Amino acid sequence: MRQLIISERVCLIGHIASKAFGLVGMLLVVPNAEIIFNLSQVGETAVQLSMAGGGVVDIILGAVAVSIYAYRTLGLGTWLAFMLPAMFISLGSELLGTSTGFPFGNYSYLSGLGYKIGGLVPFTIPLSWFYVGLSSYLIARIGLKVAQKPSWGRHIAAIAVGALLFTCWDFALEPAMSQTSLPFWYWEQPGAFFGTPYQNYVGWFGTSALFMSVTGLLWRNTSIKLERSQLNLPLVVYLTNFAFAAGLSLAAGFSIPVLLGLLLGVIPAVALWSRSSTTTAQVTVEPVTKEVSVAKVEVSLK
Repeated sequence: MRQLIISERVCLIGHIASKAFGLVGMLLVVPNAEIIFNLSQVGETAVQLSMAGGGVVDIILGAVAVSIYAYRTLGLGTWLAFMLPAMFISLGSELLGTSTGFPFGNYSYLSGLGYKIGGLVPFTIPLSWFYVGLSSYLIARIGLKVAQKPSWGRHIAAIAVGALLFTCWDFALEPAMSQTSLPFWYWEQPGAFFGTPYQNYVGWFGTSALFMSVTGLLWRNTSIKLERSQLNLPLVVYLTNFAFAAGLSLAAGFSIPVLLGLLLGVIPAVALWSRSSTTTAQVTVEPVTKEVSVAKVEVSLK
């Protein structure tokens, strides 16, 4: 277990460092080409490697950190019950979106995020849906105390809030990834909301709500009770990814999308985290009990 914790922390630190390095590079180095020319050979090579695969490494480290965390705190089955629906459903939505324009709108991915599945969707995209999605859903589910006071209403609320948190990340992400000087995807017809179609956010909310709903059904016999300290990693992952996108968007002058993300995503996420319990946590699978009737047997002794 100790080795898992160490690996999880190393990956998380690497994920955060990659975000910070990428933010500095995209804000300072890329707009100022003379900086690259003045670097040593080692520095120039580091910049080239960062530009070629920095986004891929960053996402992989985030996915691995969250996977180890989920395996360690939730268990193998509970982790896979979220990861598999999240990755396959999001990949299906992305392939459908890049092929037909539904449900996000007409867009295409550029280079910088790794090998494209079917020549359309980078393999890192479903990974990002998974690890930020799980972070969002856990924050919502634990903050709303679904395990302590289980009801259909709380389960539905956790799905809706988790999908909202996830979608609010995209408020800051879209301008940063599609409207800045170094885009990772582009819209064939820029939308009304700072270059992004409103349809895109409906697609994000619907896709994330769908795989969170599937997970909710798969987790129906699982009582997940995590203490506040065990929610630190999901919160840090959520805030780190939002901060990276917000930094790029603010630098490009997109303050309103970032403000919306803060009001509807970051502040509620922190509030939900603060509502979580500080007592010892546990993840239990409720047993399925069955009544078995045994016929009465009489024994006579002579």
